[in-house]
Amino acid sequence: MARRRLSRVSDQSVGRPARGARATPRAPRSVEARRRQQDILHIAMDTFAARGYNNASLAEIADRVGLTQAGVLHYFRSKALLLTSVLELRDEADIEQLGTERPQGLEFLRHLVATARRNAEREGIVRLYAVLSAESVTDAHPAQAYFRDRYAGLRAFVTDAVIEACALGEEHRTAAQNAANAIIAVMDGLQVQWLLAPDNVDMVASTDLVITALLAHLAPGRFSATA
Repeated sequence: MARRRLSRVSDQSVGRPARGARATPRAPRSVEARRRQQDILHIAMDTFAARGYNNASLAEIADRVGLTQAGVLHYFRSKALLLTSVLELRDEADIEQLGTERPQGLEFLRHLVATARRNAEREGIVRLYAVLSAESVTDAHPAQAYFRDRYAGLRAFVTDAVIEACALGEEHRTAAQNAANAIIAVMDGLQVQWLLAPDNVDMVASTDLVITALLAHLAPGRFSATA
């Protein structure tokens, strides 16, 4: 099956709608302004990861970057827009790893194992995702739509990959989606355990074990649980 091309932005990769008319950060006109905007993003990423969105303050972010709150808002207009910009920055890192095309079938499932390996080397991004995804279930959280759409898109991608890898018919889509939900849940749960006890949690081995077992369960003629 031919690979599907990815858009340059991260929306397609996580199943989120395109930006459309929603608010976007101001476009800096100078090299110095672009550098300052990136500084704000990275400091906000660290702050949101450490404190969560609700407990992080614009005052703290502004102080760490050497600006006033008004200075931060000049670039991002609102705290909520700063949060969505931080999440998009996180997505860009994943897109760079995928390149211009998204792998399909078994190759995509292997990519998930590779993602677990890469996550073990980027604690800050893993903590950001773990904190904000859990926090997003609260009422009126500004990242709730982002994570809902992200999970919907990822669920569809993993479901399609399982169906292709196991050569399943559409009548088995529900079983494949159940497997996809399990894979996603394991990967997210492992991140939390790893953040709390990194020496006792091997995200790569555990992710590979679960995917291997699920493939063997769905298509025993193609896969072995001990392969």
